[in-house]
Parts: sequence; C-alpha cells; structure tokens
Amino acid sequence: MSSTTAAQSHSDAPKLSFGMVAGICAVLLFGMLFGASLWVLAAVAAAILVGVNWFLANSWTDSTVAVRHSGNVEHKLGSVIDVEIMLTNQSRLPILWILVEDLLPRPAIQVGAVSTSALEIDGDRVQVMMLWAGQSKSLHYKVTCRRRGYFQIGPTVLETGDLMGLYRRYRVGTEPQYVTVLPNVVALSTYDIGSRRPIGEIRMRDNVMDDPTRLRGIRRWQTGDPLRSVHWAATARTGTLHSKIYEPSSIAGATLVLDLHVATNPSKHEPVRSDLAVTAAASIAHALHDAGEPFGLVTNGRDAADRIRTEGWVGDYRVRDQVTAAASMRNESDRLMPVAQPATRGPVALREMIRTLARLERTDGLTLAELLVEAESKISSETTVLVILQHCPPESLAALIGLSRRGRAVAVIINALDINDYSAAAGPLIASRIPTFHLASADAVSDVCREVMTR
Repeated sequence: MSSTTAAQSHSDAPKLSFGMVAGICAVLLFGMLFGASLWVLAAVAAAILVGVNWFLANSWTDSTVAVRHSGNVEHKLGSVIDVEIMLTNQSRLPILWILVEDLLPRPAIQVGAVSTSALEIDGDRVQVMMLWAGQSKSLHYKVTCRRRGYFQIGPTVLETGDLMGLYRRYRVGTEPQYVTVLPNVVALSTYDIGSRRPIGEIRMRDNVMDDPTRLRGIRRWQTGDPLRSVHWAATARTGTLHSKIYEPSSIAGATLVLDLHVATNPSKHEPVRSDLAVTAAASIAHALHDAGEPFGLVTNGRDAADRIRTEGWVGDYRVRDQVTAAASMRNESDRLMPVAQPATRGPVALREMIRTLARLERTDGLTLAELLVEAESKISSETTVLVILQHCPPESLAALIGLSRRGRAVAVIINALDINDYSAAAGPLIASRIPTFHLASADAVSDVCREVMTR
C-alpha cells in the first residue's frame, strides 16, 4: 500500500489570489477615501469570500488521504485484478466534492485494428465523491488481463477546489503499481532441434558424429576405423579385429534470439505477431526445461521494467494533464544494450525468462544483425541459435549465414501468416542449409519445432 504525496497547487491559483487581493484593497481604499461605506462593506465581504474559499480549497486538499490496496504483481492471461483505492477525510470539515481518477496507460486500454485492448476495465475508475468528517469511501474497479505485458496501474489523481471555482487543487494521491501479465505457454508435441555437440540425449538421423556414450553394436574392423573404437573383448574372443558402432547424438539446448525491432516487426501486424513470437519462445523454453536441457535468451527488445527503472515516473505535478502524460508509455527507445540471459537449466531460470518475455516491447534500437554481432560472445556454443523473426532483410540474412559458417548451429522460426512471406524469407536460408520453421498462427506453436533436425 502506498501513502499520499504532498498536495500541489494549480499554477494559476497564486496569480488569481494576488489579483483578487489587489482588487479588494483598491475597493477598500476607494471607500475609505470617499466615505462610501457600501464600498467598504463590499470590499470586506469580498475579502471574506476569497479567504473562505482559499481556506476550503487547501483544507480539502490537505485532509484527503488515499491508500491503494495492492494485489499480486504477476498474473496469467485472463486473470482479473481487483483495484481498490480507499479515500479518507481526516479533517473535521466535510469535503463537498473531490474528483478521483485512477490513471491507466492509454495504449493498454485502446482497442486496435486487429486485436482487443490489453486491459479490459469493469467499473468506474473516475468518480466524484463527497466525504463527511472522518468518512472513508473506496474507488473500486476490476481489470481483466487480455494480453501479456508490463502495465502501470495508477497513479491516482485527486482534484478538488472551492465552491465558486476560484481555486483548483491537484495532487497525486497514490503511487502506481506495476503488473506483469505472463505469456501463454503451449505444450510442444516434440522438440527435434539439436546442436552439433556430439555428446547428448537426442539421437541424430545421420551419422555425423559418434557419441562414445551410446554403443549401438559391433562389426568387423574396416580400413579407416580408429584404434580407439576397437572392441578388444570381441577381438580376443573371435581372433578377428572388431570395431564398436556408436549412435550419433546431440544436445537439445537452445539460445532463443528474439527480433523485436520495429523495422522488421511492422505496426500493422501488432501486437498479434510479437505476442505470438513471445508465446513460441516461452513454450520452447518450457519444453527444454522439462527435458532438462539448457536454454537462454538474447533479444533486441526493450524490457519495460528496465524502462521504468531508468526513466521512472515523477510524482510532483502541477496540472492533471502532465500526470496523465506520465502514466503513458514512451513510443520510442534508443536502447542499444541487448537483453540477454545465459543458457542454463532449472525452474528459477525458466521463471526469470518467462518474466522477461512478458515485459518485452518493440524497440528502434539494435537491428537483428547488430544484435548478433553484439551478443555472439554471450551465446553458448553448445546450444542451437534459434532465431525468431518476422522479416529477414539482407543484413540479417548475412549475419545468420556468417554465424552458421563460423560453426554455430543456426535454425530460424519465421513468424509470418502468409505462406508467400514465409517462402520469400526461407528461400535464401534453406539455400544456405539453415533449417527454417513456419510459425503461422497460435495453433502452429505446438508443432513448430518438430519438422526438421539441425545437422
């Protein structure tokens, strides 16, 4: 729960007070000089009226305390969040009116051309209240989480003033709370993408590298068989050289490279395609965790929590429009540092990766090609570089081919609805012997990693 901040006055209030005081003094002086008692009486009445209204506006503002009852900070898709703001009048005077508004970021509650709003509001988050001395009232509404993301709920803005409209006071009643809506995790039917490391848990289809831990059988020794593969027990028993036969294998670990640059993730497909890419990444990481394999993450997207830490929000505002602007999210970012999580195992790493994926936003910082150059040293050589992208411009294609030629196991998931868009992006990659997968819709997530195996 967060307490109230100090009340802030409207920037025009001091000018209005000084002007009225000067006018009252002029009327009073005129009446005293010319003996007009009516003018003196009018000046005194106006002074009393201004003073009472000034006192009421400040008293109502200072005596109102708002407290936010915070709930869970992490929710699943479809969860309902109960938001409650309790307001209490701590003075002995009644507050005849106070406007309470709990702000939400406008992009989160707007309905897009191809999607519903990220947050669906049930109830009133704007109310005008009257509070008697010592009375408490609550502002209560519900928020349904429709899409994954990192959302700011609040701050609460309080507005009050005198009865004649001479003074207006604004304040930030409560600080905002931040809610993470986790992406949906789909169970994969299978995962057949293996790296080129010769020792692992997945049997390869072609005999590229032999795994000395997986003995398949023995046969007669042939020219070219290494001496270390000789089966000495069978040789001694039969009197003829025999060699061991091993099964080729590979580990199934992957470092997920998620491209969220605005140039290759056009706005006309948002937020459907980026949410689908995040869902696929979270599902693959979950499948690798269940298989006990390492998984990591590298992305050029913007972490919304990191944006809040670096940019923050400022609670000292003079007018309500500035508070509303502060509650909205920036549309541009010049972040040039990738979000990276090294390849590892375990439930803690999985939980942290899903949280990071939930908070990711598109960015105009690093492109995919620049990301691969910047983060190549952070990608484990023992895992497959599994890239998820929408478009593959020439510079990205060159970076992926170069990564493959330097000995990395590279596979690409193309996040495109149209089969023609997929074919245009997959053609050059297939020609370079880089496996590609088609992520057409949410129904394709469960089977996206089962078609081919990296060799």
